[in-house]
Amino acid sequence: MDESLTGRCLCGAVRYRLGPRLYPPTLCHCESCRRASGAPAVGWLTVACADFDCTAGQPQEIESSPGVWRAFCGACGAPLSYRNARRPGEIDVTIGTLDAPDRAVPVDHIWMADAAAWDRPADGLPHYPGPRQPR
Repeated sequence: MDESLTGRCLCGAVRYRLGPRLYPPTLCHCESCRRASGAPAVGWLTVACADFDCTAGQPQEIESSPGVWRAFCGACGAPLSYRNARRPGEIDVTIGTLDAPDRAVPVDHIWMADAAAWDRPADGLPHYPGPRQPR
């Protein structure tokens, strides 16, 4: 089966292709993701940096906190990716920007200790107070 996935930002200025995922997708509820996205949680899937290929345009990138880089479309602002110095060689990509998001179904919720008090998913997936274990 072809493991590659494609995606784009809201306006289509940035398009990408992904290789095989490294871990099952997740939903992150940390404060940083909430503030960066304006949403209660962000769906992520992780691939090797070498397997994230921009096929059109180039995302803008900021260091949102020490050792953390978030990329977004410079034209429409859509959040696209997250990199962390503690996980060199890996990049997390927003599930919501995939052309086929149903091919990246999250398996759990992480950083629930940071979730808003009213954010209590009842989908039956495991909840972790921080990152999933083991990673």
